[in-house]
Amino acid sequence: MNEDSVRIVYMTAADEKEAAAIGTMLIERKLAACVNILGPIRSMYRWEGEVRNDPEVAFIAKTNAAKLDDLTAAVRDLHSYDCPCVAAIPVNAGNPAFLAWVRDEVG
Repeated sequence: MNEDSVRIVYMTAADEKEAAAIGTMLIERKLAACVNILGPIRSMYRWEGEVRNDPEVAFIAKTNAAKLDDLTAAVRDLHSYDCPCVAAIPVNAGNPAFLAWVRDEVG
């Protein structure tokens, strides 16, 4: 794995206030170059044997592979959920200037 390669990290939160607090913390700690709060979603899932259907807020962060473990740990520390969604997707291509900016911001 190239530690410098850019990752898009998909996350969910209980509400916009929580997503914003987590996003601000990630930016302040240079764990993410940018966070986008996508807005309200409805999540259906099984938790502790029960099928749930709950409102949430989706948000994404742009970071690099080297910061992913620290980003995940920071989200887990601040998040209200016992098992928050933090799922990273590798970025294989894109605007070279944007990808360089992400790497510079978190580097």
